[in-house]
Amino acid sequence: MNITREQRDGGVSIVKVVVNEADYGQAVEKQLREYKRKANVPGFRPGMVPMGIVKKMYGKHVVAEQAYHLASTSVFEHLQKENIDYVGDIIPSEEQGAFDFENNTEFEFVFEYGEAPKIDVELTAKDKIVYNTIKVDKKMHNDFRSNYLRRYGRLVEVEKVANDEALNVTLDNGDIRIEEAYVGLISMTEEERKAWKNKKVGYKTTVNINELYKKPEQRAAVLSVKEDELESIKPEFELEITKIRRFADPELNEEFFKMAFPAGNVTSEEEFEKFIDEEIKRELKRECDFMFANTVRNFIVEKAGLNMPEEFLKRWLYVINEGKFTREEIEKDFAAFLKMFTWNYLQKHFITEGELKVSQEEVKAEAMDFAAMQFAQYGMPSAPADMLENFAKQIMENKEQVQKIYEKLYEEKVVEYVRGKVKVTEKAISADDFAKLAQELA
Repeated sequence: MNITREQRDGGVSIVKVVVNEADYGQAVEKQLREYKRKANVPGFRPGMVPMGIVKKMYGKHVVAEQAYHLASTSVFEHLQKENIDYVGDIIPSEEQGAFDFENNTEFEFVFEYGEAPKIDVELTAKDKIVYNTIKVDKKMHNDFRSNYLRRYGRLVEVEKVANDEALNVTLDNGDIRIEEAYVGLISMTEEERKAWKNKKVGYKTTVNINELYKKPEQRAAVLSVKEDELESIKPEFELEITKIRRFADPELNEEFFKMAFPAGNVTSEEEFEKFIDEEIKRELKRECDFMFANTVRNFIVEKAGLNMPEEFLKRWLYVINEGKFTREEIEKDFAAFLKMFTWNYLQKHFITEGELKVSQEEVKAEAMDFAAMQFAQYGMPSAPADMLENFAKQIMENKEQVQKIYEKLYEEKVVEYVRGKVKVTEKAISADDFAKLAQELA
């Protein structure tokens, strides 16, 4: 077996592997004996098919399979032995010629790989990166405050609709009459709520039940029928408002503070307003951290200035996706792919340089946090510990999800590693400016 390597322009290397019968012969014989043992040929008992017939039936295919396997394995071993790093994967070259596995015994396989660019990035305090924070303005404070107080508020009856009240209505289409049906304006869009504004108890209108309750399970629950019975129901209903209720904020008194803050950490209106600002900052930190990670990514990718073998990577994407994407589709999204591919490549460098590790305990803690967040989205902000443990266990048993957790935690560690090397300054900007900047960095 003979292996030769040749560098080409664009950071691509060609590897040619010549194999002959002395190299792959034993593997072919072994595979043919296995075929002979299992072959089911009319006129012969199992395992008694003559080897000549087996070779005629499977010989060409087995030679091709074993010769290619030997050649591709040899390329990997050669690059490893020579300590040659590459990006993407090793793929068959477009220079590959045709094979005659029926008549020839010596074959030349041609592979190519993208040469891994050298990383030479020195980070110092002279490198400056901005950590953007979001200014907490009055509107943001009031909106968050209002949403927080809703948890402890109560519904009170009012005369007319102002914004996102809860309505009790009577629905009647002649065949079905439902009293005390619930219509929550808070779940509607701003545009949809306009039709209800300033309406009072006693207001009547005609509605399409399919538009009023968009989900089939909602309609079935309101009409007290099964989902498969909905199609037979006339959708036009007369609606009459019978009650309008609005959430009223609780009074900020001793009773409220004891109920909302049993630990006694907030006992006055002044402390409550400060608490709201701190909660907003805490929730916004996730967005700020995410933007900072993107800022670090862009900074490092630009500073490193790596010359990736772009044309090779495009061919590699086409090959590994087995035609799922056209070359035109790959070209269209390639710039975004290249940025993330380069960032991932640089991350490996910093993980090695900084000897960064992610422990099993950290992975479990992240799974627990994810579980808590999921329960919170379903209205359980304080889910029992055993429920969190069970959900986290399910996550830990899913290899794909665990891999994503590892990737997330490693990226966080790389970002913190870079942060410790450079000079970071904080800058508070408006929510609108933050959103614009986030879009630019994405």
